[in-house]
Amino acid sequence: MIQTHLVIPTYNEKENITKLLPKIFSLPLEGLHVLIVDDRSPDGTGEAAEQLRTTYPNLTVIHRPQKAGLGTAYVAGFKAALACGAEFIFEMDADFSHDPAYIPQLLEAANHADLVIGSRYVPGGGVSNWNWPRRLISRFGNGYARIVLGLPYRDLTGGFKCYRRAVLEKIDLDRLSSVGYNFQIETTYKAHRLGVRVIEVPIVFVERAEGTSKFDFKIMIESFWKVILLKFKA
Repeated sequence: MIQTHLVIPTYNEKENITKLLPKIFSLPLEGLHVLIVDDRSPDGTGEAAEQLRTTYPNLTVIHRPQKAGLGTAYVAGFKAALACGAEFIFEMDADFSHDPAYIPQLLEAANHADLVIGSRYVPGGGVSNWNWPRRLISRFGNGYARIVLGLPYRDLTGGFKCYRRAVLEKIDLDRLSSVGYNFQIETTYKAHRLGVRVIEVPIVFVERAEGTSKFDFKIMIESFWKVILLKFKA
């Protein structure tokens, strides 16, 4: 059976994760596994996820000793998924901004591509519940990265993706330098330079209903200079 693993980093997402996992595991997909990578959430997210393992045997929880950044959480999850023999590996948020209902669509698209991006900025995609400054920042960040790196994709900063295992095997995960949200730009850029097939599938991104957004000014600064570094390292 072909295995599909969803890697979901968490930090203080207890309320969301206890609602998200039932929706994921209710999908009519065989070989579906979820890897929660929890950075010792003070609200007990990791412990709540552990309790759900009795209900969902295809759930694995990786407990990290401290908060160490989104990028490193994904790398830990990717490595675990590869070690388990996953053929398709997703990344997605824990806060319902990425609707689990899109998972089958991205997985179907992965039959014709090596990396599938759930895109807010292709026809049919969009965002919900964002104010105009957040929309402007996102548009600017994507346009900036596209121009500097010379990439054709419309959504470079989104975190809803499906990789074939061969892509992650070719990308040197230990050399990825982005700790925060620039991880999304870096991984797509490196996949593109490998010459793999990348396609975008429209999704509607919905701002979280529970918890606090992790987006802040430091994320913007990291993305600005990390994109420049990626260009010069190429």
